[in-house]
Amino acid sequence: LEGVKPINKLKPEFQGKEAAAAFRFKDRKLKKSETVNYTLVMGIDSGPGKDSRQRIMCTFSKLNSLIKIKKSLDETKKYWLNYLSKVDFDFKDRNFNNWLLWVKLQPTLRKLFGCSFLPHFDYGKGGRGWRDLWQDALTLTLNEPNKAKTLLLNSFKGIRVDGSNATIITKKGSFISDRNKISRVWSDHGIWPLLTLGLYINKTGDLAILNKNTAYFRDHLLARAKETDSNFCQKPACRSLGAGRDFLLRNNKGKIYEGSILEHLLVQHLTSFFNVGKHNTIRLENADWNDGLDMAAEEGESVTFSFMYAHNLNYICSFLAHLKKKTKKVSLMKELTLLLDQLNNPVDYNNFRAKQRRLEEYLKVSRNISGQKKEVKIDELIYDLERKSKHLSLWLRKYEWLKSGFFNGYYDNKGRRVEGVIKGKVRMGLASCVFAIMSGVADAEQIKKIWIAIKKYLQDKTSGGFRLNTNFGSSLLDLGRAYSFSYGDKENGAFFNHMVVMLAKALYCRGFIKEGFQALSSIYKMAIAPQAKIYPLIPEYFNNSGAGLYLYLTGSASWYIYTLVEEILGIQFILGDIVLTPKLMPRDFFKNNIQIKYAHAGATINLSYINPLKKRNSSGRINEKAFEIKSVFLEEKTILKTNNKYIIKKGDLVKLKKKELHLKIYLA
Repeated sequence: LEGVKPINKLKPEFQGKEAAAAFRFKDRKLKKSETVNYTLVMGIDSGPGKDSRQRIMCTFSKLNSLIKIKKSLDETKKYWLNYLSKVDFDFKDRNFNNWLLWVKLQPTLRKLFGCSFLPHFDYGKGGRGWRDLWQDALTLTLNEPNKAKTLLLNSFKGIRVDGSNATIITKKGSFISDRNKISRVWSDHGIWPLLTLGLYINKTGDLAILNKNTAYFRDHLLARAKETDSNFCQKPACRSLGAGRDFLLRNNKGKIYEGSILEHLLVQHLTSFFNVGKHNTIRLENADWNDGLDMAAEEGESVTFSFMYAHNLNYICSFLAHLKKKTKKVSLMKELTLLLDQLNNPVDYNNFRAKQRRLEEYLKVSRNISGQKKEVKIDELIYDLERKSKHLSLWLRKYEWLKSGFFNGYYDNKGRRVEGVIKGKVRMGLASCVFAIMSGVADAEQIKKIWIAIKKYLQDKTSGGFRLNTNFGSSLLDLGRAYSFSYGDKENGAFFNHMVVMLAKALYCRGFIKEGFQALSSIYKMAIAPQAKIYPLIPEYFNNSGAGLYLYLTGSASWYIYTLVEEILGIQFILGDIVLTPKLMPRDFFKNNIQIKYAHAGATINLSYINPLKKRNSSGRINEKAFEIKSVFLEEKTILKTNNKYIIKKGDLVKLKKKELHLKIYLA
């Protein structure tokens, strides 16, 4: 604009804010119907000297005219629309459909740039964290399961034999101990690989992946980062000098040791089961999902993720039950059988010290493994894991349920319970509610009470969003730095979308459909509100003013798509078969049908849910009762119920030998 000068950047209100660059151009008067275009081409080349200049000029020559730029833009759009079409939703609402396009893109952006690439978030050093790796792979498993398999097999190489893991994976796919030379162990890291692998197995039917062998990560950290191997050299030049120098676990004869994927899963879950504090729940160590809970390494406990370890121990058994149809035994690391105590020398699970002693015994022998294997009967393995899962579930239900109507989630570094009524004030966290529900530990009556408490203490009455915790009113230096943030920011009471979408997933999968809808829809409503001031996607969190922070840097996107597919649309995959269990309500329909297109069994599946009439109750409001399936047609052929379920067998899809298949489901 004429006469407008650059703003004074030294104004006090700009202090601490992000910088922005701007360009000014000379005034130019345009005649009638005349136009002018300004093209800005930016890039970075890290190469040296003359070669760098040549590369820059070569790139510039491809974009040095408006015609070339438009062509490049069209090609870029075509590429990404094709990429995003692999799982394509059509809810018959343009705004929601377009928003979902960006949400689907978020995991890819994290894969390209890393969760911590940008300097305004985290450390700005690039790479992805352990948790990010597995949650981004949820979407890849739906889109491209063949590529997902390669990624999964490589990712298991990040697990240490003590049950902990490398925390960062580089863009080249290699693992490093940590980002900032700070030795840390997160107590929740063991649960994520199984959740992602489980989706892959059920999507593809590839149960054999459990028997695939891969290496373990080995670095200078021992005994879950409590000890350091001073003889281990981390410098790249040392990696070719012999045993233990290439970040791969070797046996006591210097040979690289490999174990099955199943063995890796067992290492993670068995060590965690025995790694308890004095309240007999799993130790918090340096933090869990909430990275801000980082000041209770000695006495802290994570009841929150104890729920999920109880769940996962049983979840492993569900795959073992299928595996034993093909083989009666599995081969496991000899030292690991110490933790299969029900098969040899049972531990009193009610005695936390007995658990700790058994873990210490294993950590001692696993420092220098023999490399020998031991065959274990699958029936006996299932028996052991089920005993552990049942014990932990009953313990949590008995000792961590609060009179306030929800579960406690943590113990601090002085061994004090964190949640409940503390000094006359209610302290409540969302995470403990989510995983108590998702794990199956909370029964139906407890879920009803938990939901009442969530609505009362954690739901914002203005936005409808759900906060991560109530205002504890203290910095809680015996728990973590999270509570030193201003209330409503980051991990202290913000509307943290990752946990909200998992709340929705948990409620849906336990049959609380109306409640699940409220949780999931709150994210979309806040994301499109004017005060969000953000691109059309799911930010990491919304602050007190409703502003969305940290763009694509969140695992929420994968969980959102995962919840849409598996829970709302009810497209459950069981060992390659499709089981239809929709949880659709009339309010999910913008018009009379919903469509989704996705790849499965070598074909593109075009699935439609048809609601012939939007049901409304007598008062005119949309009925909140979920639909039931009236009939199912595959390529115009009726699909009948099997064991009271609508199941489309993978083998039947393959026999049709078609590139495109159509599934129509009529609701009633």
